Amino acid sequence: MLWDALPDALLLARIQFAFTVTFHFLFPAFTIGLASYLAVLEGLWLWTGRAAYLDLFRYWLKVFAVNFAMGVVSGIVLSYQFGTNWSVFADRTGPVLGPLMGYEVLTAFFLEAGFLGVMLFGLGRVGKGLHFAATSLVAIGTLISGFWILSANSWMQTPAGFTIGPDGRFLPADWWEIVFNPSFPFRYLHTITGAYLTTAMIVGAVGAFHILRDRANERARIMFSMAMWMAATVAPAQAVFGDMQGLWALHYQPQKVAAMEGHWETQRGAPLILFGLPDMEREETRMRVEIPYLGSLILRHSLDGEIRGLKDFPPDQRPTNVPLVFWSFRIMVGIGCLMIALGAVSLWLRFRGRLYDTPWFQRWAVAMAPSGLVAVTFGWITTEAGRQPFTVYGLMRTAESVSPIAAPAVAASLAAFVVVYFCVFGAGMWYLFRLLGKPPLPHEEGPRDDQPIRTAGITPAPSAQRPPARHPEPAE
Repeated sequence: MLWDALPDALLLARIQFAFTVTFHFLFPAFTIGLASYLAVLEGLWLWTGRAAYLDLFRYWLKVFAVNFAMGVVSGIVLSYQFGTNWSVFADRTGPVLGPLMGYEVLTAFFLEAGFLGVMLFGLGRVGKGLHFAATSLVAIGTLISGFWILSANSWMQTPAGFTIGPDGRFLPADWWEIVFNPSFPFRYLHTITGAYLTTAMIVGAVGAFHILRDRANERARIMFSMAMWMAATVAPAQAVFGDMQGLWALHYQPQKVAAMEGHWETQRGAPLILFGLPDMEREETRMRVEIPYLGSLILRHSLDGEIRGLKDFPPDQRPTNVPLVFWSFRIMVGIGCLMIALGAVSLWLRFRGRLYDTPWFQRWAVAMAPSGLVAVTFGWITTEAGRQPFTVYGLMRTAESVSPIAAPAVAASLAAFVVVYFCVFGAGMWYLFRLLGKPPLPHEEGPRDDQPIRTAGITPAPSAQRPPARHPEPAE
């Protein structure tokens, strides 16, 4: 039969979750930073009264609305997969992870949902202060959402504050230790700064694109300048947080770090392997290009520091795909270095007064548009592939977490997801590109607020409708 040639249900379930979560995370990675950027733009408009900031706010508000909607829709799928493909995992970890996900809904999703409508359609309907408060609360909501999601995921990396019941379920013992587990603080900072950089790269690329087309476009110059300030300040901070996270991983997950670095033998004065080909069968990294002693200096802050190799761990405790972890880590770090370089060059050009008059730099910024999305994606791949073969690190294996479901069923749903995602979200991405391809102009229109609000099928009478206005002014 045809389905006899399919991989087993475990592998298909892993592929399905990897596909959907990777697709989903692209949207929050942009939304988190963009929500804060919108709050800054509106705050600058209220502070300075400069109309250009309001125009940029309206310009990016349309992008935020589309991106937020796609993020919500793609995220719903993940929760269903816990029940369909990973029911054993959901049952055993539910007492710990269930409340964390519930707190995310209660504190973040409700906050975002409550004020999103005011943010999108309230400019011109409510006072300026109330609208700015709504925008700020939506931005705070995205940060709180990231807080709980990263707390739950970090607990899977460094489980703490629990006991294991007679039935094998993880039971909460100390919620402070669960929420603020050892890996959470650094991973949260690293992820949030990564989201800000993702937004900075996209905003900077859009600004650079429109500067190349019209160097006198004031609004494009403003967004480009703000994005380059973000790159210059946050990219180095991101590297510092990444170093902190690496030191944490070295302590709690040394085999993950060994896979990231491509080290098989335990050694002092370990080199930094820039490139190579990890060979899991021969248990070595072939064709190595390395810098002597630098690996120990980075990880141990000592030229003679000891780095444990993969051979120090039993084969069933090592990451199941060392080449994937090795190369994902290098892609993430390489892109991070390019971001730091972009920010540094922007400072040099700004100092010389040539930030807007250097076409090769604008083209570089345009090319960096997807860099943040690529970096956060491969960062997550490094983290999650490096955690294998466990779902709860050291305590629950991935093979023990899967539902008793047949491979053909998983394959059918995976195929459906691929088709639907590329059709639906492909159309959404096409629309986003159309929005971003239009230059920011004076009297920029945001989401339409000159139409009556229709709720639950109720259509207001003509006398209740507001007269149309092409550019309604914000309410005082």
